[in-house]
Amino acid sequence: MQNVRKGEELNEKTLKIFLEKEGLIDHNQSDWTVTQFTHGYSNLTYLLQIEEKEYVLRRPPFGAIKRGHDMGREFKVQSGIYTSFPKVPKMYAYTEDEDILGCPFYIMEKVDGIILNVHEAKKRNISTLDFKTISDSWLDTFVELHNIDYKTSGLSDLGKPEGYVERQVLNWGKQYLKAATEDVPAADKVMRWMEDNQPKEYRYSLVHNDFKYDNVVFKDDSWKEVNAVLDWEMATLGDPLMDLGTSLGYWTMASDHPFVQQGIPSPTIMNGNPSRSEIVESYIKKSGREVNHLVFYYAFGLFKIAVIAQQIYYRYSKGLTTDPRFAKLNKAAELLCNLALQAIHDKKID
Repeated sequence: MQNVRKGEELNEKTLKIFLEKEGLIDHNQSDWTVTQFTHGYSNLTYLLQIEEKEYVLRRPPFGAIKRGHDMGREFKVQSGIYTSFPKVPKMYAYTEDEDILGCPFYIMEKVDGIILNVHEAKKRNISTLDFKTISDSWLDTFVELHNIDYKTSGLSDLGKPEGYVERQVLNWGKQYLKAATEDVPAADKVMRWMEDNQPKEYRYSLVHNDFKYDNVVFKDDSWKEVNAVLDWEMATLGDPLMDLGTSLGYWTMASDHPFVQQGIPSPTIMNGNPSRSEIVESYIKKSGREVNHLVFYYAFGLFKIAVIAQQIYYRYSKGLTTDPRFAKLNKAAELLCNLALQAIHDKKID
């Protein structure tokens, strides 16, 4: 948590009026404290403390296009699955009225617990045995998420699962080219390879599309229970193995090159975490699903993360955001494309 970054402030007057109208506060003149969550790289997240209550607000980043930052989508998904999958924050209010903050946004509950990013993991000096529990709890939640009945949750219209893989390969390639700021030969080679080697048959489920350690909230340091899954901005209906591939892309290992570990910082490099191949083996056992075309899914995951990094850097290069963390994300994107190409050539994920 930190003070709100310059240029990312909330309009106090209009937001308090909205909170009062929604019945979340009693008086729009009440004093408040606003701080900003710092671990995310995409949508902006704020903690509002007012009238002895705590709310979390989510809005798109400044200068971003709506695609990929659909607040209504996040709100709909979490509202829909809350009964059958209560590992999401409770949703309180959503609006598309841009007169309030200049963009759509929503209000949800603050979920207490531990978000395990690199800084938090180092601070806690987590044991090897604990990481076994952490990875099991994380993966159990992932499998549970993929087993959600999206039809009874009212999410049948969230996406079109037929043709999902083909659309994903095509659309992420287009997004990369649109955000490119320099020539990266590996990116072109990976895009061509994915077009020629994508699976044609697959099963469907709800997919999160950004499932990693720092997007879950552990209940406490027993690490046996996940209180909530966060950041549903890319959730849709599609191939759950594409979801797995993205998670593997984030799963940095201690055996990876130091530049890789620096470019994709993750607690997964610490002793006690399984390898990427072991994660796949466990996923197969826990889910009962077959995992074919593994190199494709892993390479796609790396490329998708590269595109996200490149899009953020593009906004930074245009002066639409000044967050210093974004200054070298173009190099991270290039690294990820090279990693994907290496996996393709070596035909393995570790």
